[in-house]
Amino acid sequence: MDGIASYFKFGERGTTFGTEVRAGITTFMVMAYIIFLNPSILSAAGLDPVAGAAATALIAGIMTIAMGLIGNYPLALAAGLGINGVVAFSLVLGQGLSLAGAMGVIVIEGLVVTVLVLVGLREAVMKAVPLSLKRAIGVGIGMFILFIGFVNGGAIAPNVPAPPVIPLFPTEPAQFVFWAGLAITIALWVMKVRGALIISILVTTGIAIVANSISGGDAFLPGVAVIPALGDVVKTPDFSTLGNFDLGNSFSTLGATAAILTIFAIMLTDFFDTMGTVTAVAAEAGLAEEDGSVPGVGRVLLVDSIAAVVGGAAGISSNTTYIESAAGVAEGGRTGFTSVVTGVLFLIAILVTPLAGIIPNQATAPALVLVGYLMFTMIGDINVRDMEDGIPALLTMMLMPLTYDITVGIGAGFITWVLIKVVKGKFGEIHPLMWIVSAAFIVFFLKDWIAPYIT
Repeated sequence: MDGIASYFKFGERGTTFGTEVRAGITTFMVMAYIIFLNPSILSAAGLDPVAGAAATALIAGIMTIAMGLIGNYPLALAAGLGINGVVAFSLVLGQGLSLAGAMGVIVIEGLVVTVLVLVGLREAVMKAVPLSLKRAIGVGIGMFILFIGFVNGGAIAPNVPAPPVIPLFPTEPAQFVFWAGLAITIALWVMKVRGALIISILVTTGIAIVANSISGGDAFLPGVAVIPALGDVVKTPDFSTLGNFDLGNSFSTLGATAAILTIFAIMLTDFFDTMGTVTAVAAEAGLAEEDGSVPGVGRVLLVDSIAAVVGGAAGISSNTTYIESAAGVAEGGRTGFTSVVTGVLFLIAILVTPLAGIIPNQATAPALVLVGYLMFTMIGDINVRDMEDGIPALLTMMLMPLTYDITVGIGAGFITWVLIKVVKGKFGEIHPLMWIVSAAFIVFFLKDWIAPYIT
């Protein structure tokens, strides 16, 4: 025990073994949905859901443990939402790549980002971002998390294909479960009950299971009915997706120019989603410096970049750092041991994946809402009355939840910040990397217009 405390610096970061374990369990419970959601999305592109679930849990477990041991931050990784949608609906169904070819794109993108980390460019960009934008990114991601919580809880309805924007007064049983869970979560938190998020998730899950049993099962909460029999839980895992990637298919199918633009677009999403996530979670944990920088972030970024490569090579899409890590931070997690606990639970989930399915979205959604609020409080550190900081911050914060895309919010904030500095003649305040990154974001936003003219 002393060895663990020393390695992960429990004393330096003001935490304990029990707190870290509790935080790791909380992060896993909030993230466990990805074990089923990722293969569900990729099944549209032909992925076998059973094999996809096992591989999703396997890679999430391995890379989250690696993050804990190497990065020593309470950050968990899993298949990235958004990128898996690009793989299924854009690369495979839209552009005609094979699933293996699409995974090849992910591997190439991950290798490029890894090189950028090794030469120090990714960390340099993080340091070049002004403090007001770093804080705005954290607030925006918090609002995004809160929004996801309301969507997962059924309080906001999806407006496909547009982002979900329709607020709903509770009329369905599942919505009442969510609101009951949110009330329990808020009550436990304001009373400063230790383990508030875990307790709220378990109690809300119990409410859902009881209500489902009374109502006859899936009619109440689809997919969350009863605890499965032991024979249905313990099964031999299927890892047939491992190694299912093709590096050449994207270039032969799309052509060199289109393939490069596609890889570039995915790389930007991966690059800046992680930057925003790491900055926000470290700030929430009190581990960031006064200027918003994250000590030792190079190790964190290296693990995250390698996770993109490993996820593609495993056939289950890019793995990336999850903003839901903030749930564990809210529960007191401060070191990489939180990640180790989360990773071990992902590995266990390979054998008992049906058990993770017992926990409905309505039970974890309230925790996301609370975490979103906690991250939103950073808005008090942004001088929004100063238009040079306030306008870019507003666009950054609002466009993340409204577009359902972290990268769009960050890109809009970067471009606007540089534009305002240029208009006011404050060229000296613009770091050279901010010019480069803003130009890259302009290309990102215009990629669909550019592609037809250079293919």
